[in-house]
This record gives sequence, C-alpha cells and structure tokens, in this order.
Amino acid sequence: MTTTTIHQTKLMLVDSDITEQATDAIVNPANSELILGGGVAGAIRRKGGPKIQEECDKIGGTPVGTAVITTGGNLKAKHVIHAVGPQMGEGDEDRKLRDATINSLKVADHRQLKSLAFPAISTGIFGYPLDRCAQIMLAAAIGYLRGKTGLEKVVFCLWGEEAYQMFEKTLELMVEGEGD
Repeated sequence: MTTTTIHQTKLMLVDSDITEQATDAIVNPANSELILGGGVAGAIRRKGGPKIQEECDKIGGTPVGTAVITTGGNLKAKHVIHAVGPQMGEGDEDRKLRDATINSLKVADHRQLKSLAFPAISTGIFGYPLDRCAQIMLAAAIGYLRGKTGLEKVVFCLWGEEAYQMFEKTLELMVEGEGD
C-alpha cells in the first residue's frame, strides 16, 4: 500500500479486489449502455446482486467520459459510480479518460461521499495502455483534489503487481519534491 496526502485528502494505492473495498463508493469501469457484463463490472454484478443492474437499466446509459451513481447492492460500498471510459481507437481517448475520472469525483462530491475507490479504467477489454491510464487518472485526481472537495480518501484499487507498480512509479514522479 502506498499513501500520500493531496491537500486534505488521503490518496492511496492498493493491490486488491475493488469489490471488497469498504469505501462509500467504488467506481465501475462501465460501458455506455451500463450493462454489467464481464471483467470488473461482472464481478461487481455478481457480488453486488441484481439491484445494481436494475438501477443501471432505469438510467438507460450515459456517454463516454461521464459518470452516474447507483446503489452498491450487497457490496461493502454503499454506492457504485459507473464511469464510462474510452475504447482504444475511438479517438480523443486521453480526454475521455480524464473526464470519466473527474466526473466520478464530482458525482462523489455531489453526493457528499467521503471516500471512493477507482480501478484502472479502460485497461481491460477496452485496451487502454496501463502506463497512460496511470498518468491520466492520477493527474486528473491530483488536480481535482487540490481544489475544493469533501473527499477524505481516494483509493486506486489495482489488480495485480504490474498495475500496482505502474501506478506507484507514476504517483512517485508526480508528487516528487512536493512534500506531503
């Protein structure tokens, strides 16, 4: 686990299962139809139960780069923020990933949540490179947390040593010389 403080918010990196996070919300790397199929979304559906998909069906979908919130169902987290990241090759992917990250943070603040956990959005079936994901998501989160926010803890919940080390190395470079 790696922890640093940005303004008044604890930013943490963990190598863990996002469905086990006891934060106020976890972020689902969603598709624009909000269908919880495979990967992280499938794990969220299996552990969280049918209520999450039912709420997603009522919402009906959301564009790439946006985020919406539902119940967490049976998860430890009370909410799931569904952030739609880009698919490689669709164009303007970096901006869309930045927007999905920032909009997730805005949704959490709007709901007055104190903590949330992100996965490495779009790095699975959507094919987004892990190193670029770490760069974009961490820069977006750090920039956001330097502003006015009620968030006390933001966790990047990474799956596997490769993802964890990539985010850790990127975070170290970003906060180097800044001091906690």
